[in-house]
Amino acid sequence: MILDVNEIQKLLPHRYPFLMIDGILEMERLKSIVGVKNVTINEQFFQGHFPGKPIMPGVLIIEAMAQTGGLLLLLEIPERESKLLYFVAVDNARFRRPVVPGDQLKLEIKVVNWRGGDFAKLQGRATVDGNLCAEATLMCKMVDREPQPAAEAKAKTEAPKAEQPKA
Repeated sequence: MILDVNEIQKLLPHRYPFLMIDGILEMERLKSIVGVKNVTINEQFFQGHFPGKPIMPGVLIIEAMAQTGGLLLLLEIPERESKLLYFVAVDNARFRRPVVPGDQLKLEIKVVNWRGGDFAKLQGRATVDGNLCAEATLMCKMVDREPQPAAEAKAKTEAPKAEQPKA
């Protein structure tokens, strides 16, 4: 493993329970990345999806692919702490087999297009033991994190002023 979950958290803003990557196995700058998600019965979504027949929601498999691709792209951005990647589209999503507790989801992402560091098109595949579970084309856009509202920032930097006695 070339990145573990602690190193991933230094690069991605996602945190439990929404961090969907446990490790990175392979990476080729601006070309491809392979990550893993260890699926356990302790995942919160299994409480309701589905009781007695736990299946990882397809949208979360897509999210895991997006986070994996996003990590690859963020590595190219020096000021990544001030940026976020927003999902803007998902095309050709297909779900081939259920993902269940005990599976290790392998997330293979290829960069199709990376325009000027602000828009990317990625091709993602999710497999378990070599069997295709899901695939999709993902598009994302790099945006600035929202700056603090001016009044809030000003209040944090100013020391409280002493009240002046009334004359």
